[in-house]
Amino acid sequence: MAHKHSDVNAAIAPVSPSLADGRLLLRPWRDEDAPELFAVVRESVASVGRWLPWCNADYGLAQAEAWTGQCREHWRSGEQFAFAVRDAASGELLGGCGLNQLNHPHRSANLGYWVRGARHGQGIAVAAARLTARFAFVELGLIRIEIVTMLDNHASRRVATKLGASFECVARQRLWALDRAHDAAVYALIPADLDQPAAAQIAAMSS
Repeated sequence: MAHKHSDVNAAIAPVSPSLADGRLLLRPWRDEDAPELFAVVRESVASVGRWLPWCNADYGLAQAEAWTGQCREHWRSGEQFAFAVRDAASGELLGGCGLNQLNHPHRSANLGYWVRGARHGQGIAVAAARLTARFAFVELGLIRIEIVTMLDNHASRRVATKLGASFECVARQRLWALDRAHDAAVYALIPADLDQPAAAQIAAMSS
């Protein structure tokens, strides 16, 4: 169901959906996800820790529990929309995907994604990002999504390209990680960049 609104925060805060494409199931993080999240993060330090400073050898169960609790509050407030990404058939936790840094007046947000190390190279990030982008455009009424990544994070940049996002610029000192500033590649996705059925739904919202 699409929402016509001028205030994303007010209209969407109560919504807590599940998104699926037959292969993946995305749903908001729950408290009971914390132990599995902890295990997956620790497993993935070597493969994704360079790009995600929170994914490190010191990550503990308490941090996973705090994250799932924060996600619940963010959904209620409409501040962020973070999804656990699971295999639709087995239920295995594959990673995470979500929208943050919402700019309500201009209906835009940042899109982030990560996949556990053992499941890289299987198209999971692209599929999860596509589901999340469709949710952002159709359900939240956003008109622009940005993907901001370090210049040498080639895997993330490939995901952005496969998703259909356009490379717009190199933003100087756009990201702060590992105690220093980094230039970043900025990609943008708008409703017309998605597949035709989603674009038609989005167009109907404005009619």
